[in-house]
Amino acid sequence: MSKKVVLSGYYGFDNFGDDAILSVLCDKLKDFGADITVLSANPSKTAEEYGVCAVKNFDIPKLCKTIYSSDILISGGGSLLQDVTSLKSLIYYSFVIFAALLFKKDVAIFAQGIGPLNKKISQFIVKNLLKRAKYVSVRDEKSQKLLENWGIAAELVNDPVFSVSISEIPKNFAVGIQLRDFSTMSDEFLNSLADFVPEKFPNRKIELFVFQKALDEAVCKKFEGIVKAKNPNTETEIIYYNSRQEIFKRIAQLDYMLAMRFHAVIAAIKAGVKTAAIDYDIKVQKLANEAAIPLISLCSDCNNYSEIFDSLKSLNPARLSDFANSKQFDRSGLEKLFSK
Repeated sequence: MSKKVVLSGYYGFDNFGDDAILSVLCDKLKDFGADITVLSANPSKTAEEYGVCAVKNFDIPKLCKTIYSSDILISGGGSLLQDVTSLKSLIYYSFVIFAALLFKKDVAIFAQGIGPLNKKISQFIVKNLLKRAKYVSVRDEKSQKLLENWGIAAELVNDPVFSVSISEIPKNFAVGIQLRDFSTMSDEFLNSLADFVPEKFPNRKIELFVFQKALDEAVCKKFEGIVKAKNPNTETEIIYYNSRQEIFKRIAQLDYMLAMRFHAVIAAIKAGVKTAAIDYDIKVQKLANEAAIPLISLCSDCNNYSEIFDSLKSLNPARLSDFANSKQFDRSGLEKLFSK
């Protein structure tokens, strides 16, 4: 008899990274014969796109009824259990876990980044919930160390997006740039990047990738305007995220990618695209170091663009793909949930 699984995460918000994680998770769970229901901000779209059941994430009575009739709750991936975005967000995802524990369901924490947890109440909530989880996996060593200090055993796993299959297709000789809003993003950085890209990549189209409209669109449009003001003849296009398959295809066609978001970097190196990461978060910095790719600072005066370009140009696409393929997601921990 198939087990009923409820998935809780940042799903249905048209965010490329979280949607890619959901696709991998659904594929793996279907291999186990799971009956899947996703808590989603857009249930109809999620149900159609992933071939699963879906319920509205903030319809609390229906959410509780769904969890009550399930066997397993899987929370994640992503960074759900943190209070930097908002305490409200942490309370919501914690409530979902609490409901599953209250109804005596198996709870799995899936490939999450835990924290930051700046408030004492946040630490108390997360610590006591995760101590009762049946299986915990995290995507970074910092999260694993935090849980270890709390006496919670957590498996360190690679990001699920490393397991996405991307077909090799002919190149379109474009340069991809993926930007997002961030506290240290500045006009100075955008101007320096706009000087660098057309100079180092002459006569190439620039494709700007919007992975999450609310955070990416404004800064991509601003950068496009700066490029056009400096180099009116440069061809540009803003690529909006409508489907995972289309985004993976557009990335695979690139010759080069300069990417800020973690999953943009993963998708590019997975496709064997010569990639430089833009350093806005420790997870991006760590990935760049592991993959041995150039790292661009958001501090515009800190970059030696000639050196960065030389390093980028010398990258071996096959080596990048091999690195990404070596980081396949290990599903054995999830598999144990279905073995009893």
